Amino acid sequence: MDQRPNPVQWVAYAYGAGLPSRLRGWVLHDVTTRTWQLRHLVRTTVQLLPIGVLLYLLIPGPVYVRALSVLAGAILGYFYSLAYMYESAEHRVAKAGYPVGRAAAVREKADEGTREAARERYERRWRG
Repeated sequence: MDQRPNPVQWVAYAYGAGLPSRLRGWVLHDVTTRTWQLRHLVRTTVQLLPIGVLLYLLIPGPVYVRALSVLAGAILGYFYSLAYMYESAEHRVAKAGYPVGRAAAVREKADEGTREAARERYERRWRG
């Protein structure tokens, strides 16, 4: 994973655009790295922020009504984003040319080592 998307490519990627094939390794890394869920939430924030700002500026009424309206929409947006987080990750790697299920397999393989290390620590501490 030596190449990364430039800022314009990343914003387009955050909104669902595909990246050039030379960046397919980065896409797989993006949805399988240890912080992939946090990265997903950052992409969601990038998607929701312009809409939230625009709605806040355009909704008539008191500040608290506008703010709570935008907050309610953001909560709903994050709810659906979290509900479909795994599907979104698989869709991104499929668009990059990987088979469906590849991201889940890579994450599962990485988790095996983590679970094994945790089991060993548990055994040393409590069964030792």
